[in-house]
Amino acid sequence: MWSEKYRNAFSQPVFWVGVVGIATGLMAGVLSGVKPIYLGLLFVLLALLLYFFTNFEQAVLGLLILRSSLDIFSAQQLPAVLAIGIDGLTLLYIAVQLFRKKPIHVDNFFWIFAAWVASQALWIVLLPIGGLGFDGSYLSVAIREWARLFSCLMIYLLVMQLKNRIAPTRVISLLFLGLVMPLTVATLQAILPASALPEILSAKTFGDASRISGTLGHSNTFATFLLLFVSLTCWKIKQGNNRLPWMLLLGVILFFYVRTMALFSLLMLAVFVVVLITPKANLLKVVAGLLLVGGTIALFASTEFGQARLGSLANTPLLNRDMDISRAILLSAGDNNSFNWRIAQWNYLLEQWQQFPIFGYGLGTSIHVSTNKLLPHNDYIRALVEEGIVGLIAFLAFLGIQVLYLVRLIRSAPHKTVQADFCLTLLAVLLALPIGMLTENIWSHTTFFFYWWTLFSVVSWDWNQLRIRSQESEARSQAAGVRYQVLEKG
Repeated sequence: MWSEKYRNAFSQPVFWVGVVGIATGLMAGVLSGVKPIYLGLLFVLLALLLYFFTNFEQAVLGLLILRSSLDIFSAQQLPAVLAIGIDGLTLLYIAVQLFRKKPIHVDNFFWIFAAWVASQALWIVLLPIGGLGFDGSYLSVAIREWARLFSCLMIYLLVMQLKNRIAPTRVISLLFLGLVMPLTVATLQAILPASALPEILSAKTFGDASRISGTLGHSNTFATFLLLFVSLTCWKIKQGNNRLPWMLLLGVILFFYVRTMALFSLLMLAVFVVVLITPKANLLKVVAGLLLVGGTIALFASTEFGQARLGSLANTPLLNRDMDISRAILLSAGDNNSFNWRIAQWNYLLEQWQQFPIFGYGLGTSIHVSTNKLLPHNDYIRALVEEGIVGLIAFLAFLGIQVLYLVRLIRSAPHKTVQADFCLTLLAVLLALPIGMLTENIWSHTTFFFYWWTLFSVVSWDWNQLRIRSQESEARSQAAGVRYQVLEKG
């Protein structure tokens, strides 16, 4: 009876407000004597925590929208700070929910995701005990890469807690606000010379052609980010409500998509369109798909730099039968051909991988294995070098599970519904990713995956439940209004 009495007291919000108030007072007294600036940071932190718990939906959505604007501040570590902050907030929120005996929303895929992230910790354990190609001096590199993967899991878990609080369609719609800053900066990069922009906003420049990167830091990263929003815009257009604004937005996104001058992105777009229209192909969809892909390629080829990039393929083993891999490697040192340069890099990394084929060198270490201190520009070779055959199999399995999960959701969702179309849209993006991974470091595009896991979390919700609740709430409001009018007349 005594324990029950105190258990009830501990569960009261007033009790914990008092505890937090006393703890804050003590910390404020200590910090004011040590360093006043810490006192200010303490109150800012408390204000943020208060806002997070009192306005949970708005706070989470605000963090999601903010993320696309931070990559240009990578040198100041702002993306890392946000990731750590989200990890801490997610774990704190889950702890509070458990203490209050409130439900924690997860789905079946979350446990698969969590198991895969946990399995990646094996390479952190093996590194200091000599089980990999590198030793414990690279432990911080491995931990940093694992923390990045863990942050993706936390994003998935945090967004899951919005389930039954906000409609999934509203979450998706609000994510478009994440386009505002990247497209604004991209516009400045497109119309102003690099000398007129602050260094932090300058586009990546190759030769005489400027490739825009928005706020994503690199044009290739910006391309995958824009492809995701191309997919969401196409999904919005398919809904059939007020299509014109969405079609205009699609045109704007595609313009910037081309201006990234990312050659791999053209093939990814083609794969996305093919997967999207194949299940329900008709003449109108085929024509629309051809116009979308053909128009994008034509716009790409209309620029001098685009023509040079397409023409460079003729001097690679891919399209030139007279050139073998050995010659491409020899020419890569001076021909300024990015594909031949990639072949030389892959060849060297594969030679190094053969020394430690089973478990590789360690998480995040491929950049240190390479002679040019760059990522491999091939995520499969990166998996081999960093985690060996075991890691590559785990990586491919994780991608395959995502495909199977979306296929299952498509089959279980009611036919011709918004949710089924959204599942198909994500599947089209997912099947385009392995193509881009052949020549690009897609796996390191953290901003893309920040939004990808947000959408992947939303896709499994009960999309009809919130619609029914909304209709019931509207009916109750109308009934209450009628009763009020009757009472007023009476």
